[in-house]
Amino acid sequence: MGWLCTGLRWPGESPELGWRRGDARRVSVLAYGAELGFRAVGERHCVGARGNVCPVGAVVPARSTGARCAECARLDRAHSVAADTIADDPRTYRVYLAWFGPGMVKVGITGEERGAARLREQGAVVFSWLGRGPLMAARRTEELLRAALGVPDRIPYARKRAVRAGLPGAAERAAEVAELYGRAVALEGGGWPESLERLPFEAVDQVGVFGLEGAPEAVRAVSALVDGGVVAGRLVAAAGPDLHLATAGAGVGGVVVLDTRLITGWDLVAASAAPGASTASPGAPGASTTSAAGSTTSPAGTLTSAAPADPERPVRSEVRVPLIDIGGGGVQGGLF
Repeated sequence: MGWLCTGLRWPGESPELGWRRGDARRVSVLAYGAELGFRAVGERHCVGARGNVCPVGAVVPARSTGARCAECARLDRAHSVAADTIADDPRTYRVYLAWFGPGMVKVGITGEERGAARLREQGAVVFSWLGRGPLMAARRTEELLRAALGVPDRIPYARKRAVRAGLPGAAERAAEVAELYGRAVALEGGGWPESLERLPFEAVDQVGVFGLEGAPEAVRAVSALVDGGVVAGRLVAAAGPDLHLATAGAGVGGVVVLDTRLITGWDLVAASAAPGASTASPGAPGASTTSAAGSTTSPAGTLTSAAPADPERPVRSEVRVPLIDIGGGGVQGGLF
Protein backbone atom coordinates (compact mmCIF):
# COMPACT_ATOMS: atom_id res chain seq x y z
CA MET A 1 0.00 0.00 0.00
CA GLY A 2 1.32 3.44 -0.93
CA TRP A 3 0.59 6.87 0.52
CA LEU A 4 -2.41 9.12 -0.15
CA CYS A 5 -1.52 12.73 -0.90
CA THR A 6 -3.62 15.17 1.12
CA GLY A 7 -2.64 18.16 -1.00
CA LEU A 8 -0.17 21.02 -1.33
CA ARG A 9 -0.03 23.61 1.45
CA TRP A 10 1.83 26.90 1.89
CA PRO A 11 2.12 27.41 5.67
CA GLY A 12 5.29 29.43 5.08
CA GLU A 13 7.33 30.41 2.05
CA SER A 14 8.05 26.80 1.04
CA PRO A 15 5.43 24.48 -0.44
CA GLU A 16 4.63 21.30 1.49
CA LEU A 17 2.92 18.11 0.35
CA GLY A 18 0.87 16.27 2.96
CA TRP A 19 0.63 12.47 3.03
CA ARG A 20 -1.55 9.94 4.84
CA ARG A 21 -1.37 6.15 5.16
CA GLY A 22 -3.83 4.83 7.71
CA ASP A 23 -3.19 6.77 10.92
CA ALA A 24 0.30 7.85 9.84
CA ARG A 25 0.84 11.41 8.60
CA ARG A 26 3.84 12.93 6.86
CA VAL A 27 4.77 16.29 5.34
CA SER A 28 7.30 16.68 2.54
CA VAL A 29 8.84 20.17 2.40
CA LEU A 30 9.72 20.83 -1.23
CA ALA A 31 12.79 22.64 -2.54
CA TYR A 32 13.36 24.15 -5.97
CA GLY A 33 15.95 22.14 -7.86
CA ALA A 34 14.87 18.89 -6.20
CA GLU A 35 13.78 15.87 -8.22
CA LEU A 36 10.23 14.66 -7.58
CA GLY A 37 8.51 11.54 -8.77
CA PHE A 38 5.70 9.08 -8.10
CA ARG A 39 3.52 6.43 -9.73
CA ALA A 40 -0.26 6.16 -9.31
CA VAL A 41 -1.74 2.78 -8.42
CA GLY A 42 -5.29 1.45 -8.76
CA GLU A 43 -8.28 3.79 -8.70
CA ARG A 44 -8.81 7.26 -7.29
CA HIS A 45 -10.97 7.39 -4.18
CA CYS A 46 -12.88 10.16 -2.39
CA VAL A 47 -10.77 12.05 0.18
CA GLY A 48 -13.74 12.52 2.54
CA ALA A 49 -14.89 15.72 4.24
CA ARG A 50 -13.72 17.86 7.15
CA GLY A 51 -10.94 15.43 8.08
CA ASN A 52 -13.19 12.35 8.01
CA VAL A 53 -12.82 9.46 5.57
CA CYS A 54 -15.49 8.83 2.97
CA PRO A 55 -17.87 6.24 4.51
CA VAL A 56 -18.22 4.33 1.24
CA GLY A 57 -14.74 4.85 -0.21
CA ALA A 58 -16.31 6.13 -3.41
CA VAL A 59 -14.34 6.13 -6.66
CA VAL A 60 -14.07 9.67 -8.07
CA PRO A 61 -13.23 10.97 -11.57
CA ALA A 62 -9.53 11.29 -12.40
CA ARG A 63 -9.97 14.82 -13.78
CA SER A 64 -11.77 16.22 -10.73
CA THR A 65 -9.79 18.82 -8.75
CA GLY A 66 -12.00 18.27 -5.71
CA ALA A 67 -11.48 14.50 -5.30
CA ARG A 68 -14.76 14.17 -3.39
CA CYS A 69 -17.93 12.23 -4.05
CA ALA A 70 -21.17 14.22 -4.21
CA GLU A 71 -22.12 13.57 -0.58
CA CYS A 72 -18.70 14.44 0.88
CA ALA A 73 -18.51 17.55 -1.31
CA ARG A 74 -21.89 18.65 0.05
CA LEU A 75 -20.78 18.13 3.66
CA ASP A 76 -17.49 19.93 3.09
CA ARG A 77 -19.18 22.89 1.45
CA ALA A 78 -21.86 23.15 4.16
CA HIS A 79 -19.23 23.94 6.80
CA SER A 80 -17.12 26.33 4.75
CA VAL A 81 -16.90 30.10 4.90
CA ALA A 82 -18.03 30.22 1.29
CA ALA A 83 -21.39 28.71 2.22
CA ASP A 84 -22.35 31.70 4.43
CA THR A 85 -23.72 29.33 7.08
CA ILE A 86 -21.52 30.58 9.95
CA ALA A 87 -22.51 34.23 10.23
CA ASP A 88 -21.70 34.24 13.96
CA ASP A 89 -18.06 33.23 13.37
CA PRO A 90 -16.16 35.24 16.02
CA ARG A 91 -12.84 35.23 14.18
CA THR A 92 -11.31 38.23 12.43
CA TYR A 93 -11.14 38.14 8.64
CA ARG A 94 -9.11 40.10 6.14
CA VAL A 95 -10.10 41.40 2.74
CA TYR A 96 -7.34 41.24 0.12
CA LEU A 97 -6.70 42.36 -3.45
CA ALA A 98 -4.73 39.81 -5.48
CA TRP A 99 -2.97 40.12 -8.86
CA PHE A 100 -2.23 37.09 -11.07
CA GLY A 101 -1.18 38.78 -14.30
CA PRO A 102 -2.01 41.79 -16.49
CA GLY A 103 -5.73 42.53 -16.20
CA MET A 104 -6.25 39.76 -13.64
CA VAL A 105 -7.03 41.28 -10.24
CA LYS A 106 -9.55 39.85 -7.78
CA VAL A 107 -10.94 40.45 -4.31
CA GLY A 108 -11.23 37.81 -1.62
CA ILE A 109 -11.32 37.17 2.11
CA THR A 110 -9.30 34.93 4.42
CA GLY A 111 -9.06 34.25 8.14
CA GLU A 112 -6.57 36.63 9.75
CA GLU A 113 -4.87 33.80 11.63
CA ARG A 114 -3.92 32.21 8.30
CA GLY A 115 -1.77 35.16 7.28
CA ALA A 116 -0.87 35.04 3.58
CA ALA A 117 -1.26 31.26 3.24
CA ARG A 118 -4.46 31.61 1.20
CA LEU A 119 -2.75 34.00 -1.20
CA ARG A 120 0.06 31.51 -1.80
CA GLU A 121 -2.46 28.68 -2.19
CA GLN A 122 -4.17 30.63 -4.98
CA GLY A 123 -0.91 31.54 -6.72
CA ALA A 124 -1.34 35.30 -6.23
CA VAL A 125 1.77 36.90 -7.70
CA VAL A 126 1.17 40.23 -5.90
CA PHE A 127 -1.34 41.12 -3.20
CA SER A 128 -2.25 43.83 -0.72
CA TRP A 129 -4.50 43.74 2.31
CA LEU A 130 -7.48 46.06 2.10
CA GLY A 131 -9.20 45.73 5.47
CA ARG A 132 -9.90 43.58 8.53
CA GLY A 133 -12.98 42.93 10.63
CA PRO A 134 -15.85 40.49 11.31
CA LEU A 135 -16.78 37.88 8.71
CA MET A 136 -19.97 39.58 7.55
CA ALA A 137 -18.22 42.96 7.20
CA ALA A 138 -15.50 41.33 5.13
CA ARG A 139 -18.11 39.58 3.01
CA ARG A 140 -20.06 42.81 2.43
CA THR A 141 -16.87 44.60 1.36
CA GLU A 142 -16.11 41.83 -1.09
CA GLU A 143 -19.60 42.13 -2.53
CA LEU A 144 -19.32 45.93 -2.66
CA LEU A 145 -16.17 45.78 -4.80
CA ARG A 146 -17.79 43.28 -7.14
CA ALA A 147 -20.91 45.40 -7.58
CA ALA A 148 -19.41 48.91 -7.61
CA LEU A 149 -16.07 48.26 -9.32
CA GLY A 150 -16.70 45.06 -11.27
CA VAL A 151 -13.90 43.23 -9.45
CA PRO A 152 -14.28 39.42 -9.68
CA ASP A 153 -13.83 37.04 -6.76
CA ARG A 154 -12.35 34.30 -8.93
CA ILE A 155 -10.05 33.98 -11.92
CA PRO A 156 -10.13 31.05 -14.40
CA TYR A 157 -7.16 28.96 -13.35
CA ALA A 158 -6.00 28.29 -16.91
CA ARG A 159 -5.42 32.04 -17.32
CA LYS A 160 -3.16 32.13 -14.26
CA ARG A 161 -0.92 29.40 -15.68
CA ALA A 162 -0.82 30.89 -19.15
CA VAL A 163 0.75 34.21 -18.06
CA ARG A 164 3.34 33.09 -15.49
CA ALA A 165 6.23 32.88 -17.94
CA GLY A 166 5.77 36.45 -19.23
CA LEU A 167 5.08 38.55 -16.14
CA PRO A 168 5.94 42.27 -16.30
CA GLY A 169 8.42 43.90 -13.91
CA ALA A 170 7.84 44.36 -10.19
CA ALA A 171 6.80 48.03 -10.50
CA GLU A 172 4.18 47.27 -13.11
CA ARG A 173 2.89 44.31 -11.09
CA ALA A 174 2.39 46.49 -8.02
CA ALA A 175 0.87 49.40 -9.94
CA GLU A 176 -2.27 47.52 -10.94
CA VAL A 177 -2.94 46.48 -7.34
CA ALA A 178 -2.30 50.06 -6.14
CA GLU A 179 -4.78 51.44 -8.67
CA LEU A 180 -7.49 49.05 -7.51
CA TYR A 181 -6.72 49.79 -3.86
CA GLY A 182 -7.25 53.51 -4.55
CA ARG A 183 -10.61 52.89 -6.18
CA ALA A 184 -11.66 50.59 -3.32
CA VAL A 185 -10.88 53.01 -0.49
CA ALA A 186 -12.74 55.74 -2.36
CA LEU A 187 -15.88 53.76 -1.55
CA GLU A 188 -15.55 54.51 2.17
CA GLY A 189 -18.75 56.24 3.20
CA GLY A 190 -20.56 54.79 0.22
CA GLY A 191 -21.38 51.30 1.42
CA TRP A 192 -18.09 50.37 3.09
CA PRO A 193 -19.04 48.58 6.36
CA GLU A 194 -18.21 50.67 9.43
CA SER A 195 -16.92 47.61 11.27
CA LEU A 196 -14.23 46.94 8.65
CA GLU A 197 -10.93 48.59 9.53
CA ARG A 198 -9.05 49.79 6.47
CA LEU A 199 -5.44 48.59 6.25
CA PRO A 200 -2.64 50.58 4.56
CA PHE A 201 -1.57 49.66 1.05
CA GLU A 202 1.47 47.41 0.83
CA ALA A 203 2.20 45.40 -2.31
CA VAL A 204 3.57 41.97 -1.38
CA ASP A 205 5.34 40.42 -4.37
CA GLN A 206 5.60 36.60 -4.34
CA VAL A 207 7.56 35.97 -7.55
CA GLY A 208 10.58 34.96 -5.48
CA VAL A 209 8.52 32.75 -3.17
CA PHE A 210 7.14 30.88 -6.18
CA GLY A 211 10.51 30.59 -7.93
CA LEU A 212 9.10 32.28 -11.05
CA GLU A 213 11.95 34.76 -11.62
CA GLY A 214 13.68 33.48 -14.74
CA ALA A 215 11.82 30.16 -14.63
CA PRO A 216 11.40 28.44 -18.01
CA GLU A 217 8.01 28.61 -19.66
CA ALA A 218 5.63 25.76 -18.92
CA VAL A 219 4.40 24.12 -22.11
CA ARG A 220 1.99 21.43 -20.94
CA ALA A 221 -0.09 20.50 -17.90
CA VAL A 222 -1.12 17.14 -16.50
CA SER A 223 -4.85 16.65 -17.12
CA ALA A 224 -5.32 13.48 -15.04
CA LEU A 225 -3.51 10.55 -13.49
CA VAL A 226 -4.09 6.95 -14.57
CA ASP A 227 -3.35 3.59 -13.01
CA GLY A 228 0.38 3.06 -13.48
CA GLY A 229 0.89 6.65 -14.63
CA VAL A 230 4.24 8.21 -13.72
CA VAL A 231 5.16 11.85 -13.18
CA ALA A 232 8.81 12.67 -12.45
CA GLY A 233 11.02 15.68 -13.01
CA ARG A 234 12.90 18.53 -11.34
CA LEU A 235 10.92 21.15 -9.44
CA VAL A 236 11.72 24.57 -10.92
CA ALA A 237 8.79 26.62 -9.60
CA ALA A 238 5.50 26.32 -7.73
CA ALA A 239 2.46 28.58 -7.46
CA GLY A 240 -0.85 27.83 -5.80
CA PRO A 241 -1.49 24.10 -6.18
CA ASP A 242 0.81 23.86 -9.21
CA LEU A 243 4.25 22.27 -9.32
CA HIS A 244 6.34 23.19 -12.38
CA LEU A 245 8.52 20.19 -13.27
CA ALA A 246 11.38 20.33 -15.77
CA THR A 247 11.46 17.17 -17.84
CA ALA A 248 14.01 15.91 -20.34
CA GLY A 249 13.78 12.95 -22.60
CA ALA A 250 10.99 10.43 -22.05
CA GLY A 251 9.34 11.85 -25.17
CA VAL A 252 8.16 14.98 -23.36
CA GLY A 253 10.74 17.68 -22.74
CA GLY A 254 10.15 21.17 -21.40
CA VAL A 255 8.33 22.15 -18.23
CA VAL A 256 5.15 20.31 -17.28
CA VAL A 257 2.71 21.71 -14.71
CA LEU A 258 1.24 19.29 -12.18
CA ASP A 259 -1.87 20.56 -10.41
CA THR A 260 -1.51 18.73 -7.10
CA ARG A 261 -5.29 18.76 -6.62
CA LEU A 262 -5.30 16.01 -9.28
CA ILE A 263 -3.13 13.67 -7.20
CA THR A 264 -5.25 13.68 -4.02
CA GLY A 265 -7.17 10.45 -3.54
CA TRP A 266 -4.65 8.33 -5.44
CA ASP A 267 -2.53 5.58 -3.91
CA LEU A 268 1.01 6.77 -4.76
CA VAL A 269 4.29 4.89 -4.67
CA ALA A 270 7.84 5.80 -5.63
CA ALA A 271 8.30 6.35 -9.36
CA SER A 272 11.08 3.77 -9.37
CA ALA A 273 9.08 1.14 -7.46
CA ALA A 274 8.09 -1.95 -9.41
CA PRO A 275 4.38 -2.83 -9.45
CA GLY A 276 3.55 -4.74 -6.26
CA ALA A 277 6.65 -3.56 -4.42
CA SER A 278 6.25 -2.16 -0.94
CA THR A 279 7.42 1.38 -0.20
CA ALA A 280 8.31 3.41 2.84
CA SER A 281 7.11 6.88 3.68
CA PRO A 282 7.30 10.01 1.50
CA GLY A 283 10.63 11.65 1.01
CA ALA A 284 14.15 10.53 0.27
CA PRO A 285 17.58 11.04 1.69
CA GLY A 286 18.08 14.79 1.58
CA ALA A 287 14.41 15.71 1.74
CA SER A 288 12.82 17.12 4.88
CA THR A 289 9.91 14.89 5.86
CA THR A 290 8.10 15.60 9.11
CA SER A 291 5.69 13.27 10.88
CA ALA A 292 2.46 14.36 12.53
CA ALA A 293 4.20 14.01 15.88
CA GLY A 294 6.74 16.60 14.82
CA SER A 295 9.83 14.46 14.39
CA THR A 296 11.84 14.87 11.20
CA THR A 297 13.03 11.94 9.15
CA SER A 298 14.40 11.33 5.67
CA PRO A 299 13.06 7.94 4.60
CA ALA A 300 13.01 6.66 1.04
CA GLY A 301 9.68 6.12 -0.65
CA THR A 302 6.62 7.60 -2.26
CA LEU A 303 7.82 11.10 -3.05
CA THR A 304 11.28 11.01 -4.54
CA SER A 305 12.67 14.35 -3.38
CA ALA A 306 16.41 14.71 -3.51
CA ALA A 307 18.39 17.72 -2.36
CA PRO A 308 18.64 20.58 -4.92
CA ALA A 309 20.63 19.34 -7.86
CA ASP A 310 23.03 20.86 -10.36
CA PRO A 311 20.73 22.63 -12.87
CA GLU A 312 23.06 21.62 -15.69
CA ARG A 313 22.81 17.92 -14.85
CA PRO A 314 20.31 15.96 -16.99
CA VAL A 315 17.00 15.39 -15.24
CA ARG A 316 15.98 11.83 -14.46
CA SER A 317 12.39 12.27 -15.64
CA GLU A 318 9.42 10.39 -16.91
CA VAL A 319 5.88 11.51 -17.70
CA ARG A 320 3.35 8.83 -18.58
CA VAL A 321 -0.01 10.50 -17.95
CA PRO A 322 -2.42 12.51 -20.15
CA LEU A 323 -1.21 16.06 -20.89
CA ILE A 324 -2.86 19.17 -22.28
CA ASP A 325 -1.37 22.38 -23.64
CA ILE A 326 -1.21 25.22 -21.13
CA GLY A 327 -4.51 27.12 -21.32
CA GLY A 328 -6.95 24.32 -20.42
CA GLY A 329 -8.36 23.93 -16.90
CA GLY A 330 -11.09 24.95 -14.51
CA VAL A 331 -11.78 27.72 -12.02
CA GLN A 332 -10.30 28.14 -8.57
CA GLY A 333 -12.33 30.26 -6.16
CA GLY A 334 -10.83 32.56 -3.56
CA LEU A 335 -12.98 32.88 -0.45
CA PHE A 336 -11.06 31.29 2.41
